[in-house]
Amino acid sequence: MIRVGIGGWTYEPWRGLFYPKGLAQARELEFASRAVTSLEINGTYYSTQKPESFRKWAKETPEDFVFSVKAVRFATNRRVLADAGPSIEKFVTSGIAELGKKLGPILWQFMPTKKFDADDFGAFLAQLPKAADGLKLRHAVEVRHESFVTKEFVALARKHNIAIVLADSAKYPMIADVTADFVYARLQQADAKITTGYSPAVIKKWADRAKTLEKGGEVKDLPALADAAKAKKRDVFVYMINGAKERAPAAAAALLAQLGK
Repeated sequence: MIRVGIGGWTYEPWRGLFYPKGLAQARELEFASRAVTSLEINGTYYSTQKPESFRKWAKETPEDFVFSVKAVRFATNRRVLADAGPSIEKFVTSGIAELGKKLGPILWQFMPTKKFDADDFGAFLAQLPKAADGLKLRHAVEVRHESFVTKEFVALARKHNIAIVLADSAKYPMIADVTADFVYARLQQADAKITTGYSPAVIKKWADRAKTLEKGGEVKDLPALADAAKAKKRDVFVYMINGAKERAPAAAAALLAQLGK
């Protein structure tokens, strides 16, 4: 399974560009969830959401739709990650399970200033729960400091079956090692001058990479640090994030078209 999406669904510049002119704001999730195959919920990063919000979002989206959920910043923006247990538990029990089968990966994003400390980061990963209310949980971590570019970090993520975000960014390092039974990519270099954010050639390249990863292969033209992971079929999630955000929906649509979705 390859899912392609965007970050959030409430963004004023999308109105009249992505969303039809005159579409009620209350129907934007309904529209967006039928234009892409996944959405990354970003509001959960800034504050705790209510269970009824998750239930509402699940109800407004197609039967086969999947959300990823960005974990609350209070769990990751701290000096000692080993102490994050209560924040992790509060987030996981906040109502995300109300999404039911539409719950995809949980994204744990770290500050660009957060450096790699194997013991402390390992303690954090060990606290991430495997399930919530009977639902299997999948976790991805987005690290943005150069100190994480090490085989030790890759080994740690593989030990816990946690995906390292494959980030296409001009500011942050890219680690392309597959470390879990799924892949989570965030493409962050859209160009406002290009209608689809990325050129057709680059869109095709990412489509080919997604297909390779889904089949269990390794992408040879991206920077990996350790030996290849065991080949097996994987779910792949690709999100068009930041860069020229107004182009994200068109970029996602172009990638879906290239994938034949």
